[in-house]
Amino acid sequence: MVIESVAVIVIGLGGGLAVGSGFVAFLTMLGVVPRLTQLTRTGKYIHAYEWAVIIGAQAGTWFSFYEFNLGMSPLFAIPVGLAAGVFVGMLAAALTEVLNVLPILAKRLGIVDRIIVLLMAIVLGKVIGSLFHWIYFVD
Repeated sequence: MVIESVAVIVIGLGGGLAVGSGFVAFLTMLGVVPRLTQLTRTGKYIHAYEWAVIIGAQAGTWFSFYEFNLGMSPLFAIPVGLAAGVFVGMLAAALTEVLNVLPILAKRLGIVDRIIVLLMAIVLGKVIGSLFHWIYFVD
């Protein structure tokens, strides 16, 4: 029984370290934080961005371990959901920008002169899909 518990702890810790290291390597190799500060012209706050990513990842990890209730109004979920959506959107945008996904896709589809249409189709598709999910599948 004790050996099984220790094995689960070691495997969980090893898996967490692997995923965390992969996440950090992903952000580092893509240069997401420096590129974000460059785009927003807030280079002097780069350390704040780095600490925000570290603290956010750590807090998310700890919060995922426990089921808790903050006892606040459901309206509190609006800014939290908005912040989470902005984070995911910025991460996806940084990834597509670094990898030049949109120019390559537009070139292959033959719509280089309409890249804004492609971008808006992606954005509207994501928004409509998210709204559909939340309206019909979330209680």
